[in-house]
Amino acid sequence: MAKADLIKQAQDLGLEVTTKMTIADIQSAIDGADNAVEANEEAPVATAKAGKRSVKGLAEAEEKQAKIEKQHDAKSEEEADEKPKAPVKPARSKLERRGKKYKEAMKAIEKDKEYALKPAIDLLPKISTAKFDATAELHVRLNVDPKQADQNIRDTIVLPAGTGKEVRVAVFAESDDIAEAKKAGADVAGAEDFLAQLDKGVINFDVLIAKPQVMAKLGKYARVLGPKGLMPNPKSGTVTTDITKAVKEAKAGRVEYRVDEAGIIHVAFGKVSFGTEKLLQNAKALLTNVKGSKPSSVKGNFIATAYMSVTMGPSIKIDVSEINSL
Repeated sequence: MAKADLIKQAQDLGLEVTTKMTIADIQSAIDGADNAVEANEEAPVATAKAGKRSVKGLAEAEEKQAKIEKQHDAKSEEEADEKPKAPVKPARSKLERRGKKYKEAMKAIEKDKEYALKPAIDLLPKISTAKFDATAELHVRLNVDPKQADQNIRDTIVLPAGTGKEVRVAVFAESDDIAEAKKAGADVAGAEDFLAQLDKGVINFDVLIAKPQVMAKLGKYARVLGPKGLMPNPKSGTVTTDITKAVKEAKAGRVEYRVDEAGIIHVAFGKVSFGTEKLLQNAKALLTNVKGSKPSSVKGNFIATAYMSVTMGPSIKIDVSEINSL
């Protein structure tokens, strides 16, 4: 039978057919309609061979939908079986992260108490956790702005009881001054031979003293000596015409202090083994010197807070009113 006749027959049966359908598809639709009539059922609607409405397309769509539903069900089961996450523990405080010895030392200090100088120094041996002779330190915050030239506090002082540290002193001077430097107690003294040692990178000293006349020759070594704090400076008393006095002061226990970017001075004032009297003597001399460096542009209290500590140990807050009365 011709295709046109089949199309007409299908249309007479109320089927939706098109000329794009094959003769086999049209015949299949007509046979389905006849069977439905015989079984007293509704005739099926003919579908295209290709595309979303084809039998193959519908089967693929149903299969895809079933796969999606299966994945969704599996995910839901995983979420139901998943255990709730444990709550995140808060970070431990700085004290909780400390060692046992440090925590034990902290017990000797009363929280939120401001100590006078002598009681604070009496506590230093008790809070020292080091196996060596720990250094006693003062940390003083000043009401200054270090960015201002006149408030960039820097000074030196010879501690009455010394620092307890063996200081190696070097002197760079002209040949006429070398003998004077060695007589004063300098460990190293030289002229051109000293520069030759610097060229080799040999630095076997803690303090370098020089006369103003020879400072130009040290200029090329500023990048080496500067970062180590060894470059001679008039403010620290290491550029001077009195070589003998400078060497003796360095050997006797001269310390230099300077505010950092936060306006705080960090300086050592002896060893724990010194005992209370010597440490108290050094602390008072140092704090008196710091008070005396107050610039005229600073109004009100010069010293904001002060703390005392030892190497690797906790700090003790100092009563500032006692310092102001020195």
